[in-house]
Amino acid sequence: MKDLNQLLLKFNQKQNFNYDDFFVSKSNFFAFELIEKWPRWEKNILNIYGEKSCGKTHLANIFYKKNKTKKIYENELKNENLKEFKLYENIILDNFQNNTDERLLYSLFNLIDNENKYLLINSLKPINEMNFLLNDLKSRSKNCLFAKIDSPDDELMFAIILKNFSDRQIAVDKKLIDFIIKRIDRSYGKISDFIYKIDELSLKKKKPIDFKTIKEIL
Repeated sequence: MKDLNQLLLKFNQKQNFNYDDFFVSKSNFFAFELIEKWPRWEKNILNIYGEKSCGKTHLANIFYKKNKTKKIYENELKNENLKEFKLYENIILDNFQNNTDERLLYSLFNLIDNENKYLLINSLKPINEMNFLLNDLKSRSKNCLFAKIDSPDDELMFAIILKNFSDRQIAVDKKLIDFIIKRIDRSYGKISDFIYKIDELSLKKKKPIDFKTIKEIL
C-alpha cells in the first residue's frame, strides 16, 4: 500500500478524467497498457469491458486527449457519422449496450478495417458475447482485442475510496479506509454508493466520519 500522504497529494483535486487521476493497479493494468501502446495494437478494434464505474470512460478520455479521435456515445451513432469518421484516425464508441442497428455497426467495423483506422469500444460485457443476429457482425465481433477491468483489488479500492473522500474535501484516517475495505462489497458501484451515503449521513449529523458512522452505512 502506498503512503497515505502521497495518495492524498495525488487525489486531492477536483474529480475529472485527467491522465494523472487514473490509478493503475492489477485490476486495470492490461486495459491501461493497451491505451498506452497505441498504435501498436494487434487488432484495429479494442473492446474494454467491465462493470459500471470501473474506469472505462476515464480510459477513453485519456485516449481521446492523446490522439486524433472522434468520441461518440452509442445512442448518438447514425449513418451520417460514417462520413465524418473518415476524417479521424481513431473512433471511440462509449457506453455500448448493443442497441444499435447491426448493419450500421457492421458498416462501422468495415470502415475501420478498410481505411486502417482504430476503434475503441467500451461496454459492460465483451462484444463477442453479445447476441448479434447478423452472422457477419457476430463473426467480426470475435476478431478484436479484449481488455477486462476486473473487480478492484485492495490497492485500487483504497485509492478509489480516498479519492472520493478527497473530492468531497473530507479528511479520513487510514484506519477507517482499511476498515471499509475489509467489509464492503468488492464492486465499483457499491463503493460509489457507499461514499455518497456516508457523506450524506455525515452532513446530516454534522459530525466527522467515524467507525460508528461507517458501520451504520455498511
